[in-house]
Amino acid sequence: MQSISIASTVVVILLIWLGTLRNPFKAAYLFIRELLTSRKFLLLFFIMVCILLANKYELKIENSFDYHKDFTPWVYSLEGHFVKNLQDFFHSSYITPVSVFFYVIVFQSLLIASVGVYISDQNKVFVIATCFAIIINYAVAIPFYLFFPVNEVWSYPPSGVSFLMLDIFPKFEEEYRPLSGLNNCFPSLHTSISVTMMVLGLRSGNRRFGIMTTISAIIIIFSIFYLGIHWLTDMVAGTILGLLASNLGILFAKMSLRGKEGAMLYQRHNMYDSL
Repeated sequence: MQSISIASTVVVILLIWLGTLRNPFKAAYLFIRELLTSRKFLLLFFIMVCILLANKYELKIENSFDYHKDFTPWVYSLEGHFVKNLQDFFHSSYITPVSVFFYVIVFQSLLIASVGVYISDQNKVFVIATCFAIIINYAVAIPFYLFFPVNEVWSYPPSGVSFLMLDIFPKFEEEYRPLSGLNNCFPSLHTSISVTMMVLGLRSGNRRFGIMTTISAIIIIFSIFYLGIHWLTDMVAGTILGLLASNLGILFAKMSLRGKEGAMLYQRHNMYDSL
């Protein structure tokens, strides 16, 4: 897990640098300064951290419930061998490591880097919007994980899908699984967070970062199928959630920054505002 943390840190730094063409460490300074000077941002950041921790402990909460439903057969009856056909068609020793890298490393790095990019751009609306959007994503997803459990595709034998993650990350079940339960599939948070980061990137006015988030989202969504993890149904639900969370995040951010503060900090032209 240490190697994942190191790789993620490096990718975060690279993403912030590529997204702003500025010193990425300045973003860290600005972030800390914002936490220390804005009680509103500190409170929002605290709530976001709390809901991320709630997601971490969701498995313990789930195990304490006397609730043993499994909606996997129903999902399989809807879509059949879609994931297997996609995996078989694209299977390649070159594609697998790229998919694992984006699924494990880039996904979480993009989330952190987004805050760094918007902080560096002094685009406070989108710093706040990112926090709101993450909270919305997890607040909606966690109840589904508790009461609408769907197992990962590879773990359902009739699907005929292989878990290609283990080809590159053989200790995935030991190191990563405690963070994400086997039946935490619907909706796909990898999809919803990726779509959220893409929409925010496109609407932020930072065209370079918008392109980066779009490319990342496409590869990550492809990876959830290619690696044999998510169903098509998970992706559709995740996409809807991501679109909802990103647009509500922007709305709530603008509402929270009404008046002089909001006007001063959000002056960039937004060519994708209709998304």
